[in-house]
Amino acid sequence: MFDPKTFSFDAEKMSEFFRNNDFTKALSTMKMPGLDGEAIMEAQKKNMDALVEANKAAAAGYQDLFKKQMAIFEETMAEAQKQMKAFDATKLDADKAKAQGELAKAAFEKALANMQALAESAQKANSEAYEIVSARIQESLTELRDIAAKATRS
Repeated sequence: MFDPKTFSFDAEKMSEFFRNNDFTKALSTMKMPGLDGEAIMEAQKKNMDALVEANKAAAAGYQDLFKKQMAIFEETMAEAQKQMKAFDATKLDADKAKAQGELAKAAFEKALANMQALAESAQKANSEAYEIVSARIQESLTELRDIAAKATRS
């Protein structure tokens, strides 16, 4: 079963594995008429490179998201501590109760704005990663179509 705590997929290591192992030699020994093993492996190398770039884009976006979350959390905790220190229930009157309500409302509105900003950051990170992979898929389909066309002409 998938456990995110122990999952250690590293697209960079996978890409390095493909760079360090020349699979074109294995494909070239296979006698398949019209099959260009080097072209297929080059396409796969480009696919792995695109995955690495998508992974980097997503990681950068999520790192930024994490930093924003931590800043928001620290700011929220500091403000809450400040409010708790200043709050004296024994001196609470109607005006102070109203002021406390306004503070709570402002805090809630700020939390909503922060959540919106975080959601936008996550969406941006996902979009950037998706665009990289999507572009590579389109290129890969074109490359495979060209390889297949060459194979049928041979």
